[in-house]
Amino acid sequence: MRRWIMHVDMDAFFASIEQRDDPALQGKPVIVGGKSRRSVVATASYEARAFGVHSAMPLSQAKRLCPHGCFVAPRFEAYREASDAIHQVMLHYADAYEPISLDEAFLDISGMGNQYPTLGAIGRAIKEEIRSAVHLTASVGIAPNKFLAKMASDMKKPDGLCIIPYGREREVLAPLPVRRLWGVGEVTEKKLLAAGFRTIADIQEAPLEKLSALLGNQGPLLKNLSFGIDDRPVVSSRQVKSIGDESTYEYDLTDRPKIDREIAIHSDIVAQRLRRHDLAARTISLKIRFASFKTIMRSLSLEEGTNLQETIDSTCQTLLSRIPLTEGIRLIGVTASNLGAPLSIPSLFSDEEDKRSRAAKAMDSIQEKYGKKALRKGFWLEE
Repeated sequence: MRRWIMHVDMDAFFASIEQRDDPALQGKPVIVGGKSRRSVVATASYEARAFGVHSAMPLSQAKRLCPHGCFVAPRFEAYREASDAIHQVMLHYADAYEPISLDEAFLDISGMGNQYPTLGAIGRAIKEEIRSAVHLTASVGIAPNKFLAKMASDMKKPDGLCIIPYGREREVLAPLPVRRLWGVGEVTEKKLLAAGFRTIADIQEAPLEKLSALLGNQGPLLKNLSFGIDDRPVVSSRQVKSIGDESTYEYDLTDRPKIDREIAIHSDIVAQRLRRHDLAARTISLKIRFASFKTIMRSLSLEEGTNLQETIDSTCQTLLSRIPLTEGIRLIGVTASNLGAPLSIPSLFSDEEDKRSRAAKAMDSIQEKYGKKALRKGFWLEE
């Protein structure tokens, strides 16, 4: 199975929240920063960036460049609230999820091919889900590794979606300036420019010995990055409090068998993730978002924790029976919470439950070893 990494980056995050919350600021150059003379710009809206204003610029300089800009003091509580909602959305789209800051994260989406027919489909789905949750736009990059995914998310901002496919890494990177490489700051850039390296193509074509003589241990790293080589994994750092999976559909679902099938698929994915973390859930939640964007969530607590697909699916069917299906469905989500270690104390049904659990784990092991071709569709590229 090929590795696919997604980088999600909110567009001008702080400034966009100010424009969202104050309609009078929409379409105007908004500059978020402190009030003291030595303050710097935290974020500038795209309208302000047109005047040359950018993050980390002294506020006094920003005022000279954009004297008619709307200068706003930061509201970190509002930013944290939006960030929590955004990261909660992202948690549903990958097994491994690595938050980088309030407004960006890496996601390993390699195993999501059973839910989305293309890479473009999953990119559009997460963008739409974020927009629905916080009324803000995100740019998404999808590529074979973290470095390329980050590069891709920057290429079509704002509100962009860019995919760098396998085999095109070198040609995509070649024309870009050397400062776009990770690890190239102001000092390293000056060294490279002075030595005649202006584009990433120059680094691709240079002998490794020349780069090492110029940059020491950083030379081999930049050489690898210039070809798009980056083996770092997505490292999950958040404590698991809930495990969920959801999909936003490109076409509204109205056929009940299709709805039931989607719930069964999500239940299976959640069950596998629970077993992977050696956890069981005592609360199952079903989320339905209709074509009108009306969203209903229902939850049910179980007497014993479970990590079995059939138990999660049957619980969701019970919850679905409590939701009037009066219009098409655009999103279905299944979440397991109230997590703990699987039950080890024998109960009336523990023998049967244990057999089913061991059988499910055996299937997980087989899929892990030989792949999931029988159960999961692969991705193909779609811009």
